[in-house]
Amino acid sequence: MKGTPRKPSRRSTNGHSTQENDGEANRWNLRLYVAGQTPRSLTAFKNLKDICEEYLKGKYHIEVIDLMENPTLARGDQILAIPTLVRKLPQPIRKIIGDLSNTERVLVGLDIQPR
Repeated sequence: MKGTPRKPSRRSTNGHSTQENDGEANRWNLRLYVAGQTPRSLTAFKNLKDICEEYLKGKYHIEVIDLMENPTLARGDQILAIPTLVRKLPQPIRKIIGDLSNTERVLVGLDIQPR
């Protein structure tokens, strides 16, 4: 008996198998690069979390990368300043530098809100 063809699953970076056309297509993967738990880094994380909860509720994943613990990870996303937010998905990749306190600038920078 033939069933409907399924797209092959792919591996996500967190090791979970996902389908190309499932809810993961609408998922926002964000990386926040920081250097320790400085006031500026903590502010950036809080601001990012607040923005995501308001505009992307249930559709985002935040990965915090502390460059004090693993400085070589900065090379992959070409991080020159901290804190830096990198939108990995949806593509294209976008970067925002700073503590993310200007909500409108962050929304435009992430392409959540039109310019």
